Amino acid sequence: MIQQTNTHFKESPFNLDNENAYQTWRARKLENYPSDLSKLVVEINDLQQLTRAEHEAILACCRVANMAIFSSTIKKDKSIFRELGKQLGLTQLDNNMCADDDSITSLTVAQEGMRQTYIPYTNRPIHWHTDGYYNSLDKQIYALLLYCVHPAQQGGENALLDHEIAYILLRDKNPDYVHAFMQPYAMCIPPNVIEGEEIRPTRCGPVFSIDSNGNLHTRYTKRTRSITWAFDEITQAAVKCFENILESDSAYIFRGTLQAGQGLLSNNVLHNRSGFTDSELPNQQRLLYRARYYKRIANT
Repeated sequence: MIQQTNTHFKESPFNLDNENAYQTWRARKLENYPSDLSKLVVEINDLQQLTRAEHEAILACCRVANMAIFSSTIKKDKSIFRELGKQLGLTQLDNNMCADDDSITSLTVAQEGMRQTYIPYTNRPIHWHTDGYYNSLDKQIYALLLYCVHPAQQGGENALLDHEIAYILLRDKNPDYVHAFMQPYAMCIPPNVIEGEEIRPTRCGPVFSIDSNGNLHTRYTKRTRSITWAFDEITQAAVKCFENILESDSAYIFRGTLQAGQGLLSNNVLHNRSGFTDSELPNQQRLLYRARYYKRIANT
C-alpha cells in the first residue's frame, strides 16, 4: 500500500525538505551507474534453481538500476517462470483482467475477444508507462517480470528508464514538479466502461510515492486519452517536463529487444514498446509471458 507519510519519510531522500539526504543519495545513485543495458545482463543456467552467484548478480543489478536482464535457454512452461519469481521473493501475483488462469499473462497479438481491444495485445506501439497505473492504491504493481518465448519478426523494442533516475532528472529541473507529482489527485484514470458496464472505477493517485519501506514508487502513463491530470499550472508544467525527459536521448534510457530465452526483472521501471511486425507462421509469432507483483524484488 502506498504511504505518503510514514516513519521513513522524514529522513528520506525523497522528502523535499531534506536536501542533504537527497544530495547524498543522488551522488551514490549516479556513481558508477551502468552505461548501457549490457551491464545489466545476467546469464542463468537453470531458471528453477538459481545459483548463489546468479541470484546475487540479479540483486546487484536491481539494487543499482532497479532492473536486470536475464538470459537462459528457451522455456515455454510458465510454471518455470513462476518458480523464478519465487526465488526472488515474488509471490503475490496481480490477477489482472486479461491475465491467464494462472495470473501470468501471455502477451501476443489477439485475433478475437476482449484482449484485442487493448494495445498490449496488438502490434501497435505502447507509450511510456509503469504497469498497473490504473490499479487501486492498495494493489499497486511494485515488480514486473517479462520473459520472451518468441520475439517479433521485426520491431518490438523496449525503452527502459529506472524510475529513480527519472525522479532525479525531474527534481533537478524543478523540485516543485516532484511536489506536484506527489499529490493524491495528480493523475486520474477514468473508469473502464465496456458496453455500459463499469469494469473498473476511476482511479486517482500520485505519480511519485514512498512505500512502507521507504522505497520510491512510480505510477505513470503517457497516454493522451482516458487520463486526467490535475489542472493547476505547476502539474501541467511537470507533465510536459516529464514527457520531454522520456522523449529525450538521455544516456540513462536503455533500449533493447528481448530475444528468445531472455527476460526482464524490474521494480516496475518506466518502459515503452515499439510497434512490430509478426511472423506469418503461427508458432513463431511474438509471445512474451508477463507477471506483475504486489511486492518489490526481495532485498533490493
